[in-house]
Amino acid sequence: MLMAHPAVLPGLVDRYWALSVLAAADGQSPVHKEIKDVEYALCVATGTADVHAALIAARHRLPGAGVLDDSVLASR
Repeated sequence: MLMAHPAVLPGLVDRYWALSVLAAADGQSPVHKEIKDVEYALCVATGTADVHAALIAARHRLPGAGVLDDSVLASR
């Protein structure tokens, strides 16, 4: 499977979070199509079918993420 270069993922993740804040502020915002495009790009870049799985996969592939990094799991 092709994997995105790690330098691409931080930009996609940052863009997704920025757009999601804008979309939450205005439900009928024109950023809705753009956020869908970024979600699709994240899914393709990480080889996943769901944006939430893509964000987790991207987080584990970002520079500095440890192989055993369990930071996405809820703390007890």
